[in-house]
Amino acid sequence: MQRAHNTIVDHQFGPQAQAYVASAIHSSGPDLERLATIAIAHPAAMVLDLGCGGGHASYALAPHVAKVVACDLSGEMLAAVAAEAARRNIANIATRQAAAEHLPFTDGAFDMLACRMSAHHWQDLDAGLREARRVLKRGAPAVFIDVISHGDPALDTHLQAVELLRDPSHVRDYRFEEWSAALTRAGFAMRRTAIHALPMEFASWVARMRTPPAHVVAIRSLQSGASSAVRRAFDIADDGSFTIQIGTFELEAC
Repeated sequence: MQRAHNTIVDHQFGPQAQAYVASAIHSSGPDLERLATIAIAHPAAMVLDLGCGGGHASYALAPHVAKVVACDLSGEMLAAVAAEAARRNIANIATRQAAAEHLPFTDGAFDMLACRMSAHHWQDLDAGLREARRVLKRGAPAVFIDVISHGDPALDTHLQAVELLRDPSHVRDYRFEEWSAALTRAGFAMRRTAIHALPMEFASWVARMRTPPAHVVAIRSLQSGASSAVRRAFDIADDGSFTIQIGTFELEAC
């Protein structure tokens, strides 16, 4: 099952690597600004960007630390990150291919970890978080950034449904309480949290993932038939654009 799921993830993201490097949605935000602020306090750090995707956390961290290892399941994504780092003249980003649940690093290898918009694709969140904690030194900072699902069951169901229709590698957008519990189980202590709204423009959202036309129609059908409460919660526009919530969890490895 693990290999099968990872194959789906790689198939979804590998061919779209350059789209994620160029994505305006992924290349900015208060969460990236916060990552840079945290990194400034750790100039000698060896940092792991776990599930690096298009590499935007790596690009934000690299100017302030000794080295960043950008780690991702997709080799094509890592090649795109390496090319973009070279284009930006960033010399202290290295790449390493691995699944979050099976990291090829020794215990305590890193002084800081960042994971941005990756965990909702992991087949086993707890295993990935345990691995993240394992490769960190005790007392090291870690920052997890991801989509936060609503607590209301109807809102949660709507979000998971449209996410899965858009991208079959989607596993789950977790609720704030689910994140907090999982991070505690993995051996992290919470230091600070923040949530910000992120508007998603519909056409580019589905194009970036090459969503099949039939699935696009299904998503629009779900949106059109949604209750007024769901439409308000996600601020669903006439063109299908909507807003999601992004959580930032600042932690310390216990």
